[in-house]
Amino acid sequence: MHFDAELFHREATNPLLSAGDWPYPINSVFNPGACMHNGDTVLLCRIEDRRGISHLTVARSKDGRTNWVVEGKPLIADDPTDAHSCWGVEDPRITYVEDLGGYVIAYTSYGPGGPCVALARTEDFQSVESLGIVMPPEDKNASLLPRKIDGHYVLFHRPVSVLSARADVWLSKSTDLRSWTTPEPVMQARSGPWWDAARIGMGPPPVETPHGWLAVYHGVKAMVATSIYRVGLVMLDLDDPTKVIRRTPSWVLGPEADYERVGDVPNVVFPTGLVHDEARDELRLYYGAADLTVAMASARYSEVVDYLISLPPEGE
Repeated sequence: MHFDAELFHREATNPLLSAGDWPYPINSVFNPGACMHNGDTVLLCRIEDRRGISHLTVARSKDGRTNWVVEGKPLIADDPTDAHSCWGVEDPRITYVEDLGGYVIAYTSYGPGGPCVALARTEDFQSVESLGIVMPPEDKNASLLPRKIDGHYVLFHRPVSVLSARADVWLSKSTDLRSWTTPEPVMQARSGPWWDAARIGMGPPPVETPHGWLAVYHGVKAMVATSIYRVGLVMLDLDDPTKVIRRTPSWVLGPEADYERVGDVPNVVFPTGLVHDEARDELRLYYGAADLTVAMASARYSEVVDYLISLPPEGE
């Protein structure tokens, strides 16, 4: 089954944030985590400085679309004395966890050993408590569910196999956000010429629906001269999120606009932030465009869920 109509619609004022919006000199801003805090949309943006090293800085907006106010200093930065983060911190996802009374930031910490997964906790996006490295290299694209399942926090992540170089979505569980179980497989890159055959990774934290966890992921297709990053959707079982109930056969958003096709890494739409506005029946998907700017596309929550549950069950 194919969905011909567009589910997600690009914001007319895209890109929302670019290097010129920053109060200090930077090369690029992209791949933001997103959430609501005190009525504002908060984006925790990946900033690549003019050394080529990344840090994470907060931008806020009343409507999630315009008049962004950017902090004058990073919330989380590289640490030259730390072997895990001396090459930067990247690609955050933000989860509000009600039993913690605050937000957990999952991000990639980068050093000579390779990329690994780190967690931090914040209540106000003014200060953070580091929870440390939780997944060793090479691992990234980490995203935490907003509530425990059977007494365990659930973290999606994307380890890379040393033997096969496969890059698929796995999950691990924890009771304390520090010690994690052995990874369990969730979803694999497809084989052959598919749009998500080269590698995949989880995007923003999944949204709980009556039908399952609604999750956004990125898929990569390797072409002769470049790789193309696009966006797909899955529905995961509420009680056992290793089970994929539905998965879109086609991508739902891919690089078409000039700002997605031309940049530091061309042909990239990389989803990392998702805000569900229940009053408006709206999903706002924030993404990095061509590793250069931040953009947003919105969809009706009800249409997205209806489309997913209309698909044939995975495996049929």
